[in-house]
Amino acid sequence: MTAIQRVFSGVQPTGNLHLGNYLGAIVNFVKLQQTHNCIYCVVDLHAITVWQNPVELTHNIREVTAAFLASGIDPDKHIVFNQSQVAEHAELAWVLNCVARLGWLNRMTQFKEKAGKDRENASVGLYAYPNLMAADILVYRATHVPVGEDQKQHLELARDIAQKFNNDFSESIAAKGYDPKFFPQPEPLITGPATRVMSLRDGSKKMSKSDPSDYSRINLTDDADAIAQKIRKAKTDPEPLPSEEDGLKSRPEADNLVGIYAALSGRTKADVLREFGGGQFSGFKSTLVDLSVDKLGPIGAEMKRLMQDPGHVDAVLVKGAERARAIAFETMKAVKDIVGFVQPK
Repeated sequence: MTAIQRVFSGVQPTGNLHLGNYLGAIVNFVKLQQTHNCIYCVVDLHAITVWQNPVELTHNIREVTAAFLASGIDPDKHIVFNQSQVAEHAELAWVLNCVARLGWLNRMTQFKEKAGKDRENASVGLYAYPNLMAADILVYRATHVPVGEDQKQHLELARDIAQKFNNDFSESIAAKGYDPKFFPQPEPLITGPATRVMSLRDGSKKMSKSDPSDYSRINLTDDADAIAQKIRKAKTDPEPLPSEEDGLKSRPEADNLVGIYAALSGRTKADVLREFGGGQFSGFKSTLVDLSVDKLGPIGAEMKRLMQDPGHVDAVLVKGAERARAIAFETMKAVKDIVGFVQPK
């Protein structure tokens, strides 16, 4: 089994997709279709590491799928599916639970942040989440994973688990004729000027659906009026925009808005500042409103149209799951052979 250049990534269906999800992940998913074989997953098993309302979860799975499609992901050329339809994710996760070390998971900062002080009441799933993420990637023997800064630690763990599996079972892998690097070392893909989009109300905080203020984020389903109002009300400072990137270092709100403009326009921050440097925020915001409405408006409209046809969205997921399952089955069959499980010939 020789690894090919394959991208895997997923988005949790936890509701209320926003500009940060789009610029930090989905826009790059679309670009990668031109250069890689891509598998894009709605990771619903990850979502239930904290309790989800079943009715809302169903809606959210479809909404993420609709966002994929509305943004330009082609489910015929690439694979779009939801994780729970491919049992091999959970099956490989158990094998990797037995490969990963407790100390590795104890170092995962996201668990500490999400569990807070009441860790004893956090679910086992939330604790072991990184092992399932590793299984998501490795079950397709993916070579590249587009990730945000907050997921880099989890990808490093996936690389460690892959290497330990290859080392632990090196004799069996060789004896049975598999590639010594059975699981590849997945590489991170972190691209673009706005990989980490910050709150419109506080440039020191990441844009989040959990922020109590809806003005802190632009939702992908916001209409033109809502987008315009949120950008106009976005927090700024009294100084004009700088002409060079160094001038953004101590100005998080300015840096965030310039990064958003750069990402939406496909330009660099330096290029944006050459055009708008020295000007006031009022003029820059007006241009950013026009750009945001132009880029995001059609996506929101198409998402709403797709959500009115859940049968079509579900059919995309079923078809994608069939294709994903075919790849995952072959990997899992080989893993069982390597580990020494008895299975049908």
